[in-house]
Amino acid sequence: MRILVAEDERDMNRLISRALEKEGYGVDSCFDGDEAMEYLQSTDYDGAVLDVMMPGRDGFQIVRELRAGGSQLPVLFLTARDSVADRVKGLDLGADDYLIKPFDLEELMARVRVMTRRRTGQQTSVIEIGDLRIDTASQEVRRGDRSIELSSREYAILKYLAANQGRVLSREQIEDHVWNFDYEGGTNVVDVYISYLRKKIDLKGEEKLIQTVWGRGWMLRSGERSES
Repeated sequence: MRILVAEDERDMNRLISRALEKEGYGVDSCFDGDEAMEYLQSTDYDGAVLDVMMPGRDGFQIVRELRAGGSQLPVLFLTARDSVADRVKGLDLGADDYLIKPFDLEELMARVRVMTRRRTGQQTSVIEIGDLRIDTASQEVRRGDRSIELSSREYAILKYLAANQGRVLSREQIEDHVWNFDYEGGTNVVDVYISYLRKKIDLKGEEKLIQTVWGRGWMLRSGERSES
């Protein structure tokens, strides 16, 4: 999934962005509210982490504009302002969560996981498709009794497919939600990663979970037996 981080403290921005990337998210980052709004208007993000106090538009203004335009994008506010009135204002404007600085990175990651789960209707950190089990908190992937080791990019694609299980995802959708604006891959890079995943997820004789819908893309769901 793809997250926008808008935080004007550059060290903090880098720290949050790197932590999210380790969790398997595609991350774009910026340092002021006006730039954040440009990002949000041009890209279909799965969530945003916004500092309340930024140059240009502040976090409150951004959420006010998003909700006025009908956007239901999950938003988590970061702020050093810890008054109850500020927290109530942010939540009433339509934010999904509110975290006060200084905070623990592990708590931020957990809150982002919960926030993005709401968008897909996922109730817990565990996604199960057939005998495939993906724990998005620990990033552990298992198929039956075997543990599956994935690269960060393989895991990000699998998690995105799993969050949309049963839905066909195009090459462009996967690129948009797994990579960020710095991505300069080739036209078949998604195909290559899907091939890597199949070799690890769908072994011979197992139920084929990663399915190709010709001319449209791929989906993750219970299906037929794999022969190779």
